[in-house]
Amino acid sequence: MAINHRHPATIIEIQETPQKTINVTRAHFAVLFAVLATLAMTLTMFAIPATATAADTASTIEYSGEKATDVLAELKTKGRASKTGYARTRFGAAWADVDHNGCDTRNDILQRDLTNVIYKPGTHNCIVKSGTLDDPYTGKTINFKRGNKTSSAVQIDHVVALSDAWQKGAKKLSKARRTQLANDPYNLLAVDGPANQQKSDGDAATWLPKNKSYRCNYVARQIGVKAKYSLWVTKAERKAMTKVLSSCPTQTVPEDDSLTGTDDKNATSTNATDTADTSGTGSANASNSSSAADSGNSTGSDTAATTPDTPSQNAEQSTQQNTQQDANVYYQNCAAVRAAGKAPLYQGQPGYSTKLDRDRDGVACE
Repeated sequence: MAINHRHPATIIEIQETPQKTINVTRAHFAVLFAVLATLAMTLTMFAIPATATAADTASTIEYSGEKATDVLAELKTKGRASKTGYARTRFGAAWADVDHNGCDTRNDILQRDLTNVIYKPGTHNCIVKSGTLDDPYTGKTINFKRGNKTSSAVQIDHVVALSDAWQKGAKKLSKARRTQLANDPYNLLAVDGPANQQKSDGDAATWLPKNKSYRCNYVARQIGVKAKYSLWVTKAERKAMTKVLSSCPTQTVPEDDSLTGTDDKNATSTNATDTADTSGTGSANASNSSSAADSGNSTGSDTAATTPDTPSQNAEQSTQQNTQQDANVYYQNCAAVRAAGKAPLYQGQPGYSTKLDRDRDGVACE
């Protein structure tokens, strides 16, 4: 009987001991989990986002004011990478309002680079209706007026074309960083439309401005942009840049001063009173893409002449091919245009049609 009494007691004691051990373990685990969760939240707040790359975080160095030749010496020299995977949409929505000022990047640049600016009524001094451009690429003075047949006279150029950037390092940037590159005022200029189309996605080895007095500044700005976004140059491109800068050894990298003006020209503008629009088609604009290449239609060449005044034979052949391809571009509606990253579309650009341009001002899907 005594043994039988002791065994139940012993069994109960053995059962209770593991139960107590389990309870203690759970308590410790709960505390440990809480500590780890707090630590994870802290690291998330202060850590660099996982999508950021080394190139994203290494491009905050200020190069403004440094000699262009010195900054060029710091750029890596590599071959042109494949264009595979390039599309305008890889650089975010076209002309996004990245500075959240209520006006798209395209009109921001027009306001900065044009003088005697008049705005389209009712747009809160955003959409440029007309103005005067002292074109840096040709040296001409262009009287810009937004309209069905006049909009393309002034276009917004990506100094470093997006296609060129993609093949020289931008592919490895995060999409947010590429969107910044595409809308960075430092990489944008209002220029003569035909000259911009002629440039396509050319680098300094395949295209330089006809206005030779601007070449030093142009090349220096390309160097500044490439340094800012950790992009490289090809051997031919470096040779071309070096040749241009040999005529201006003290040329510095232009100041990166956002939309407060450039060292090229302190643009001024005159705000027009919102009065009735007497032009019928009025409203301001410049071409949607920095070049045909930024729409993914053109290619560049590293083997072209170092300082050409006209496109190479390869570029001319590419243009003929692009013309055939452009004729096949069709968008059912503006939603399709925006999904393709092509909005707004201008008359004469691939996919433009009057059904997309309801106010018939030459600009569709605004």
